[in-house]
Amino acid sequence: MFNIIELNNSLENVQGFYCGATNVGMRPDKTQGDVAFIRSDVPCDISAVFTSNTFQAAPIQHFLKYPKDFQTNLVLINAKNANAMTGQKGIEDIDSIMASLSAKRDVLNPIMSSTGVIGYRLPKDKITSAFDSLDFNAKDSHAAARAIMTTDSFKKELAYKVELEDGSSFNIAAICKGAGMINPAMATMLCFVVTDADVPKSDMDTLLTASTEQSFNRISVDGDTSTNDTVMLLANKQSGQYDKQAFTEALNKIMFELAMMILRDGEGANKLVAFEVKGAKSLEEAQKASMALSNSLLVKTALFGEDPNWGRIASTIGASGIDCNDEMLSIHYDDLLIYSSEFRELDKIREDKAYVIMKQDSFKVTCDIGLGDASYTSYGCDLSYEYVKINAEYRT
Repeated sequence: MFNIIELNNSLENVQGFYCGATNVGMRPDKTQGDVAFIRSDVPCDISAVFTSNTFQAAPIQHFLKYPKDFQTNLVLINAKNANAMTGQKGIEDIDSIMASLSAKRDVLNPIMSSTGVIGYRLPKDKITSAFDSLDFNAKDSHAAARAIMTTDSFKKELAYKVELEDGSSFNIAAICKGAGMINPAMATMLCFVVTDADVPKSDMDTLLTASTEQSFNRISVDGDTSTNDTVMLLANKQSGQYDKQAFTEALNKIMFELAMMILRDGEGANKLVAFEVKGAKSLEEAQKASMALSNSLLVKTALFGEDPNWGRIASTIGASGIDCNDEMLSIHYDDLLIYSSEFRELDKIREDKAYVIMKQDSFKVTCDIGLGDASYTSYGCDLSYEYVKINAEYRT
């Protein structure tokens, strides 16, 4: 048995980790950082999952140049500039920045991660100036979590203590950013998970991939996949404690909760909706239909308008390409049946109940295909006027 206890703050709860941020002038608001760091006292094992976008940003390409199973003791993160589509020069800029950092600190295979506008070279002089103002012994996850935000309206951070049956414990914590360009293939998102658990590297790789599939790969704000999407897990083993089942549950919990924070912060979003497709012939078909629903612009705008138009749900399932039949299909909003072959038209009583459900901040759409046993759930949000405004003005 084990207990997972939520802690105040975030990264500073994990033994041997330090974090903080500073402003070097990339953001006009001097109260919010634009360069952040996460540092460990000792070398960390690291696992990472990256965007499926073919045009992976320079920081990802730089990471992939390191040998398999390398260790690191520092991650440097900048906002306002994605360092994406910058070619070989973008990678060389990272090398130059890290050489400057190495001249001031003892760093091992330092990693860089970036978020912001695509297509611009990094302002190297500004970023390297951070090395004179950053307190590398700080424990300020609030500052780090705020510094990596772009269109986010709130910082995203969590920490858990995992108490094992023998009285020992380990900690796991994370910061994350993301609000737009969110697709069920990760997102315009960065997530950094740190732990002092003595987790084997082989477990880290397997568990991080599986946890990403259950969290960040199941959410959609707008169906777009960024060039910079990154999820990292760093383990410095400082607690000396590990239980695979407990660690798996804690990792899954922290990543799922952060994924839901991203959805709730979807640019201009007002609603978080689970789309469960069950009764499909295969898991692949259930996943395909569920993700079609969480990505559909027509479904998203109906959610924003609080319109219980089951026709958009049915149409999206039919267009997804899965094996389905309108005689077998049923659709529920929460526990309310809104469509089946026997109830093809909403009567006023059920429609009024559907309107009440649609006005909630969060609810579930369940679609039973009626042809098999497979099921899959993805998560989405509505699409509002504010989303268009935010993204139309992104560079201004």
